[in-house]
Amino acid sequence: MEQALPLEKKTVWKNLQEHKKRLEKINIIELFNNNPSRFKQCSIQQGEFLLDFSKNRIDEKALKELIKLADSCHLPAWMNQMKAGHNINHTERRSVFHIALRAPADQEMITDGRNVVPEIQQELNKMEQFVKKIHEGEWRGYSGRKITQVVNIGIGGSDLGPYLATQSLRPYWLKKVEMHFVSNLDGAQLALTLEGMDPETTLFIIASKSFATLETIYEAQTAREWFLEKAVEHEHIQHHFVALSSNVQKATEFGIAADNIFRMWDWVGGRYSLWSSIGLSIALTIGMDNFRSILAGAHEMDKHFFEADFRHNIPVILALLGIWYRNFFDYNTQAILPYDSLLHLLPSYLQQLDMESNGKHIKRNGASANYATGPIIWGETGSNGQHAFFQFLHQSDTVVPVDFIASINTHYPLRDHQSLLFSNLIAQSEALMKGRNLDEVLESLSPDSPDYDHQQLIARYRTFRGNTPSNTLLINKLTPHNFGALLAMYEHKIFVQGVIWNINSFDQWGVELGKELASHLQRDLIHGLNVEGHDPSTTGLLKHYLKISEPS
Repeated sequence: MEQALPLEKKTVWKNLQEHKKRLEKINIIELFNNNPSRFKQCSIQQGEFLLDFSKNRIDEKALKELIKLADSCHLPAWMNQMKAGHNINHTERRSVFHIALRAPADQEMITDGRNVVPEIQQELNKMEQFVKKIHEGEWRGYSGRKITQVVNIGIGGSDLGPYLATQSLRPYWLKKVEMHFVSNLDGAQLALTLEGMDPETTLFIIASKSFATLETIYEAQTAREWFLEKAVEHEHIQHHFVALSSNVQKATEFGIAADNIFRMWDWVGGRYSLWSSIGLSIALTIGMDNFRSILAGAHEMDKHFFEADFRHNIPVILALLGIWYRNFFDYNTQAILPYDSLLHLLPSYLQQLDMESNGKHIKRNGASANYATGPIIWGETGSNGQHAFFQFLHQSDTVVPVDFIASINTHYPLRDHQSLLFSNLIAQSEALMKGRNLDEVLESLSPDSPDYDHQQLIARYRTFRGNTPSNTLLINKLTPHNFGALLAMYEHKIFVQGVIWNINSFDQWGVELGKELASHLQRDLIHGLNVEGHDPSTTGLLKHYLKISEPS
């Protein structure tokens, strides 16, 4: 399903360029002055979410044109293709069917000619039984002692998604086991994690779809060596290692019992996999009921995405605003600013989800895109960011659109912390929009002040550019259900943008070259071979490393 015309040659694209010329001369404040109902018209309530997108450099005319752009790119058809389980990941010849992982047990989700919901439910039930055995002490280590420590070894989507979920849902921790996450090939992370642990009470989850990911398998081998130093017998591995993988053969060759392998499917991409058995670490941390609630929240957002008209569709509106700024205003970055410290990993998670999905310029037909695609995603929690990079947001010459995210109700109601936090969020979004010009600064000064001359001198330093666009997403409370909906919302936003840019959001060929080169360099470093067979810089670095490195 290809677009009939290149994106940049479509009439609707040219119309949007004209809308941009019109709107770049108008301040957001003027849009409010011209339309007293702007907040009501530019906000969407869905479940326990409220999206306010009124503080954007856009009006109804331009928004309607953006919706026409989505229609001209056949977005409804692409959504139906995804929902029907078709192979929309064309480079890897796979369907993109993570939405099936959160479908209710009575729903049919068909791909490759079969309804996959029964096998998904079977795997969820297997996870539930395993979690129950661990929590109730029924699952024992090789010496008969209970499991108290669990180490999830994975990387990318096999690490960051579960890690984000467990950190974000800390109020729901059952404290049956202590969960740890290891992803970095740097030995320090694994060594420090294992420090003080007892192999008799430690369980390792090896999370790798292919069971061949270098970082994960090497760390798993190191963990196995650490375990066998005390356990000695290889047969004891079955009591302390489980795998989340689609490659049963490699997992069993590693020493993991077939019954201890939790299934994955080809149609689940790594960065979309926390909804699958990759979520085992989440279930062990917050319980299976809460994990199912995460799935239910995501499914609710799926229904909203597939059923709501585009004008009132949260993921679609967010996507279109992103297109508006990336392609017509030439803003190449977006900040994610959660005013909820439980969501401190969300910017990193969305950085991977978005930039690995849409950080590419080759279109579905193999041609290069003549327009910008995925933006740079970054961010930090508020109010920490206010004392760091907000200076840049307010007074640099680079405009950065912002997503503010906040929970209205907190799990930790200390004094007036939540009200103070929320007032900071609103103040920052207002300041980014309004700004402050020189006349306003000068009017605020008092000639009677003994510091009046100095204040006049520094008046320009106190001006703010303003007119910076932002969205504000308010969530009633950060529950497992709402957490699932939040991640699904961003998943669908990214998918919509990939459709409009005519790129495949579900492959990641950009990681391959580094892997290939690293596999050759590993042999050179470990065995000291072929050091001269590289460019001068690489050769020089290898020689220096070999000269200085201490034997392990």
